[in-house]
Amino acid sequence: MVNKTNVLEFLEQITQQDPDRILLTDGQKEYSRGTLMDLSRRVGSGLLGVCKRRTPVIIYMEKTVDTVSAFFGTVYAGAFYTFLDPDLHAHRQRQIQDSLQSVTVITSSEYLARAKEQFPECRIFDLADLQKTEVDADGLSAVRRRHLDTDPLFIHFTSGSTGSPKGVLACHRNVIDFAGAFTDAFGICENDVLANQAPFDFDANVKDLYSAILTGAKMVLISKQLFSNPVPLLDYLCDQKVTIMTWAVSALCLLNAFNALEYKVPDTVRKVLFSGEVMPMKHLQDWMAHLPNAEFVNLYGPTEGTCNCTWHLIDRGRDYSDGIPVGRPFTNEEAFLLDEEDREITEPGKKGQICVRGTSVTLGYWNHPEETKTRFRNDPRTPEYPMVMYCTGDFGKYNEQGELLFCGRMDDQIKHSGHRIELSEIEIAMNNAPGVERGCCLFDAEKDRIHGFYCGEPGIKELAASLRKMLPVYMVPGVLHKLDSMPVTSRGKIDRGLLRKSLS
Repeated sequence: MVNKTNVLEFLEQITQQDPDRILLTDGQKEYSRGTLMDLSRRVGSGLLGVCKRRTPVIIYMEKTVDTVSAFFGTVYAGAFYTFLDPDLHAHRQRQIQDSLQSVTVITSSEYLARAKEQFPECRIFDLADLQKTEVDADGLSAVRRRHLDTDPLFIHFTSGSTGSPKGVLACHRNVIDFAGAFTDAFGICENDVLANQAPFDFDANVKDLYSAILTGAKMVLISKQLFSNPVPLLDYLCDQKVTIMTWAVSALCLLNAFNALEYKVPDTVRKVLFSGEVMPMKHLQDWMAHLPNAEFVNLYGPTEGTCNCTWHLIDRGRDYSDGIPVGRPFTNEEAFLLDEEDREITEPGKKGQICVRGTSVTLGYWNHPEETKTRFRNDPRTPEYPMVMYCTGDFGKYNEQGELLFCGRMDDQIKHSGHRIELSEIEIAMNNAPGVERGCCLFDAEKDRIHGFYCGEPGIKELAASLRKMLPVYMVPGVLHKLDSMPVTSRGKIDRGLLRKSLS
């Protein structure tokens, strides 16, 4: 079997097998495999001679099935894509474009005027017009002949330490290897129905999209509007007979906080794969109680490693009071620990930085060569030859069973009352306290004060008393804030920036 070098070969193969089988739906429109491939080739033909090979194209529209044809059309043209949500703050959109320096934008009719205003230096295409282009088979073939598996596929932007977003650049080989390992690990096949919760500007969508075009599984796109109304969301999941949920922890917690599973249970679900943050056990236990036959999996990994690098299958009979392991690496990946002297840690209990190695490690940061050198560097265990690893900036340790555990961000380590403290350790205690639904901590360095934010049943005094039983006194937050709900970002993580603003 010839090894694939382009993700479009996934789509072309499943289309050849059964072109009429439904591949994508967003609740309003659905695409068969053949329709997606045809429209993508039309879009690619419309872009030939307009955008240069290996250059970025901005996709500026809502998350719909049409958006996917813009993604793959861009790839057919030999370029690579980055998705920009029109609801994203205009200033951040401008920051991303200032970094990309893209000359091409694809949008939908409803955002055409806004796109022209936001990107006056770009050539703006209406996707509907591109989808009507005649297919230029010879032109597309010429692009494919020059393709390498190390050519860029997409950029996902993450928050940067300088205040400007950083673009993580992934190539075809990264995704080909990751998608193969991911679908093999969880037995995803064409009979599965994948519930796509992740926004298209978040790397987690890669797991749904590329699992679908690799295996032929149906991908069900969930709009962000549905997450503000759990009743139609549960109806949608049940009506679509979803079998795989690869969701952010915050999304699962949100549904559980709304008691949505008391209304209806999507009992066709056979696997729930969660990532992004530490899963509070109370929410996990509630989900497992409502889906007694489903498998639950904790995923871990940075955007820079193409989504995830490790996974742990939840054992329903196990005590996870010491934390859920992030588990073992996917096939052809390695996750390991290094100490401050770049020596590998193998013994249990000793903390070090989690580092990742393998072909799923992405190309680096777009237009940030110095940052790339800092985080994507040579594996110190192999000084004799080049071997790139990615330094995650996360603390980890092994337990007595040799399983890897996440121990918080290295930049979350603080000095308070003469003690070095990791805020993640306090957060674990808060999430294990009776009646707490969700908790997080922030440190006010100027006032040398730890703030704890939580939502749930206990009052402030009651929670403080619980924490004093679990933590040394110097680790108990000096100020506790009870919230009606925990704010989350558009990517489903706790919005710590918003919480920090509330302190000023």
